[in-house]
Amino acid sequence: MMQQILQDMYIEPDLLAELNEEQKQILFYKIREEQVRRWNERERRDPSHAVKKKSDCRGIQWLPGSDGEVWVWVMGEAPGDKPFEDIVEELMEERARKQAQREAQEIRRVKEAEIEKKFRDAMAKEKARFVAEKWKEETDDRKAAKQEEEEDRIREELKKCEEEERQRGEEEIRQTEERRAKELYISLKQEEKRSERDDKEWQEQLRRSKAADEEMKCKARRARDEYKRQSLRAIEKGLVAGLSGLFHKTHLNGSGNNRRHGAVIEHPTPAAEAGHSPAASSGQLTSGHYRRRQLRRYSSPVTQSLTECPVWIRPPRPNSRESIIRWFKEEQRPRRAGYERSSNTVAPWFHGIISRQESEALLTNAAEGCFLVRVSERIWGYTLSYRTTSGFKHFLIDASGDYYSFLGVDQNRHATLADLIDFHKEEVITTSGGELLQDPCRPRSSTPDYGGLFL
Repeated sequence: MMQQILQDMYIEPDLLAELNEEQKQILFYKIREEQVRRWNERERRDPSHAVKKKSDCRGIQWLPGSDGEVWVWVMGEAPGDKPFEDIVEELMEERARKQAQREAQEIRRVKEAEIEKKFRDAMAKEKARFVAEKWKEETDDRKAAKQEEEEDRIREELKKCEEEERQRGEEEIRQTEERRAKELYISLKQEEKRSERDDKEWQEQLRRSKAADEEMKCKARRARDEYKRQSLRAIEKGLVAGLSGLFHKTHLNGSGNNRRHGAVIEHPTPAAEAGHSPAASSGQLTSGHYRRRQLRRYSSPVTQSLTECPVWIRPPRPNSRESIIRWFKEEQRPRRAGYERSSNTVAPWFHGIISRQESEALLTNAAEGCFLVRVSERIWGYTLSYRTTSGFKHFLIDASGDYYSFLGVDQNRHATLADLIDFHKEEVITTSGGELLQDPCRPRSSTPDYGGLFL
C-alpha cells in the first residue's frame, strides 16, 4: 500500500483521515524523500538544467572610503549629525506644519470668497437704493448732497466692517492652523507607536513559527530513530517478514495450485506437523506436502463442486462486503489471519467485519491498553482499535503484500498477524503515544459470526 502511495504521490482523503498525527508525519516524510529522489534522478539524467551561464551574471561596485573599505554613512551617527530621534521629530513637525498650512490656505481662500460675495451683494443693494432715491430727488440738490454724504459714510462703515470681518477670519484661521498642527503631530506619534507595536508582534509570530518548525523537525527525527530502533529490535527477535520469505514462497505455490482447483488450504499448526520432516516442523512446507494434504482434505463431493468456480482477481481496493469476505477466505485464512499462534482457535482480539462505531462501543468501558482487530473496509488489511485514557486510536494494518505492517507508523514487517500483535505487546506502536497492547477486547456474544468470514 505504501509503495502504491509513493508511486502515485497521492493518498485519498478518506484514507488520510484514518491516520493519526504521527502516521501523517511519517507519510509526509516518505513522500518528501521520494520527491527528492526523483529530483536527483532527473538532475543526473539531464544536468543542463542546473548549469547557468556566467556571462549573464551582473555585479555592482561599492564606493570606497579613505580607509579603503566600503564607505558607509549612518544617518545620525556621523560627526555633526543630529540624533536620529531628533531628525525624525523635526520631520514629523515639518510635515504637520506644511499640511496645516495647506489646509489653512484652503480655508482662507474659501473665507475670502464668502466675504467678497457678502459685501459685494450689500454694495449692490445700497447702490441700487441710492440710485432709486437719486432719481426721485433729482431736483433737490441739497437732498442729493446729503445722499452723497450718506453714501460715503455708509461706504466707509462697510469698508470698516469688511476689514474687521477679515481680521476676525484671519484670527480664526490661525487658531485652526495651530490646533490642526497639534492634532496631526499627535496622530503621527500614535501611528509611529502602532508601527513599533506591530513590528514587535510580527517578530513574536516569526519566533513562534521558527519554534514550531524546530519542533516538527525534532518529531520527525525522533520518529526516524524509533523506526531504526524497532527495526533492530524486530531483527533480533526474528519477527521480520524476510525470515519467513521462503515459507511464503512455498505457500504461494501451494495456494496457486489450490486456486486452480477452487479450494482453500489452511496453514498447518506446529502441533499438527510435529511428526513430519524438519522442513515441515519449521513452517517451510513444500508444494508436495500441500498437495497431499489437499487431496486428503478436499476429496468430498462438496469440494469437487468448488472446482467449477472461476479464479478471483483482487481489485485495487475493496468495493463490496462480498469482495472483502472472498479476499479473507482465499488469501488470509491460509495465512492463519485471526487465529491464535499455535491453535485453530480464533484469537480473542479478532472481531471480523465490524464498523468503527461498533469497535469504539466495545472499548468504551475497557481499561487503557485494551485493543481489538477488525477487518478494514477501506484497504486490503485490518484496523487495530486501541483504548487510551482520553478516547480511542485506530491504526491501519497493511496486508496487501506478503507481510503485515502498520501503515505509516513503522516499517517492521511481520510474517503473520499474530506476530505483529505479540511484537507490540512488548514494543510501543508510537513513541509519542506509548501505545502498548495489553488486554484483548473479547466479543460480547459467546458465538460471534465474525461477519461471515469463517462460514
